[in-house]
Amino acid sequence: MPAISCHTPIRHLLVALIVITAIAMAGCSRPSTLQEIRNEGVVHVITRVAPSIYYQQEDSASGYDYQLLRQFAEDLGVELRIRVADDNSEVLSVLSNNYAHIGLSGLTDQQPISEQFRTVPTGIKAQSLVIYNREAPRPRSLEELRGETLHMLADSNHEFLLADTPDAPGPIPKVHPGLDAAGLLARVESGDFSYAVVASNEMELNQVFFPMVKKGFALNEPRELVWLLPKEQDGTLYNALTGFMEKMRGSGALAQIRERFYGHLDRLNYVGARTFMHHVENRLPRYKDLFELYARETSLDWRLLAAIGYQESHWRPNAVSPTGVRGLMMLTQATARHVGINNRLNPEESIEGGARYFIRVRDKIPERIPEPDRTWFALASYNVGFGHLEDARRLAQSAGKDPDRWMDVKEFLPLLAQKEWYSKTRFGYARGYEPVIYVQNIRRYFDVLVRLTESHLPGTAEMDGELAWLETDSPEAEDETLAAKAAPNDLVPSELGPIPPTL
Repeated sequence: MPAISCHTPIRHLLVALIVITAIAMAGCSRPSTLQEIRNEGVVHVITRVAPSIYYQQEDSASGYDYQLLRQFAEDLGVELRIRVADDNSEVLSVLSNNYAHIGLSGLTDQQPISEQFRTVPTGIKAQSLVIYNREAPRPRSLEELRGETLHMLADSNHEFLLADTPDAPGPIPKVHPGLDAAGLLARVESGDFSYAVVASNEMELNQVFFPMVKKGFALNEPRELVWLLPKEQDGTLYNALTGFMEKMRGSGALAQIRERFYGHLDRLNYVGARTFMHHVENRLPRYKDLFELYARETSLDWRLLAAIGYQESHWRPNAVSPTGVRGLMMLTQATARHVGINNRLNPEESIEGGARYFIRVRDKIPERIPEPDRTWFALASYNVGFGHLEDARRLAQSAGKDPDRWMDVKEFLPLLAQKEWYSKTRFGYARGYEPVIYVQNIRRYFDVLVRLTESHLPGTAEMDGELAWLETDSPEAEDETLAAKAAPNDLVPSELGPIPPTL
């Protein structure tokens, strides 16, 4: 601003003083970042889609980071507004320009991230894991991968780690901006990529779905994942977030949400055989009459209804999840209203509601689809939603497969977790591996219940050996299990007999 001389007219001097005073007052009264959020009533978040971070279901959103930030926004009394980025590169670009309050990227607090952004730990630790197709030689160090291509995602922790040692002998890094973690794992599974590097938490979330993918070695020690805040912000939002996380840790709520998303990643090993048998003996008798009653009213096999209940809650009438589903059949509030249920924690109402809802879901499945496939489709729809199931059926049909056959469609449900596929569908991203495991588990529980309740069937005396099928501790054990079960099973009614699953 030019200096004011003594020859400046008084009128101009007064105008200049007013301007200077206004600028000074504006500078002093500019609201803090947290106050801006409260004034607007919105906290703006930029994220990529990932099962560990954020994803959209048919009628709601979910993800570990999303659940935490939703609670934070509720505590502030503001709206949580999500903008989805294509990848981490876009997340970092938006934050660098201060176009969002918080960024979700699945990155750890390391250079250059800590130099560019404020970081808030999320309570989840991860490290960079080198993975390989099990038919390739197992690597134990970067030096052993000399000359090999090591595939990774753009703007990932791994890219930053390898950039710190550019002259060290090792693999040739190849970055894939168009892929997400599921797409990378799928290519290692198929053998298109022999070696890749992913975050350990993403590997844990997906391990059971990619049995051909093996862990090689870690590039670093586990570090906590962080949320990112632009450096241009003042410290008010940062302080509010760190205080919120401390409160969540102290109350146990953080551990509860962590359990929801990371506590039982391997659904094939969700319970062991002995646990299941213990619950059959000690829990099922309390609810068996209710399963039989509402199965009769809805023309279902009570053992199928019981198997659904076991998969949902382990027959616990007071089960509650952080996402709001409740009761023995784990109904959402919207579903309970839809089927006329008032108290989801009442076991009779929950079982009645679960039976009614399953029938309504099954009625959406085309009648031309024969059993047992129609039941398997209904179970998948019960778990992931009819819209996502239809997306998978359309993908199967476009690939020349039979959209009315479960063994064909279940190959395409997992593709709904990969951006290159779900971007072509009507309902978008879904944790498409879960309904495959969900159906598989229920078929197994149903199989066991049939054998336990029909003692005249041959082979019932060998139940101890058969129940070991429910307990798999590793992908290798699962492979052996599938091979052992490959022969036709004649112990279950043909209409609902289990077909050995292939993921």
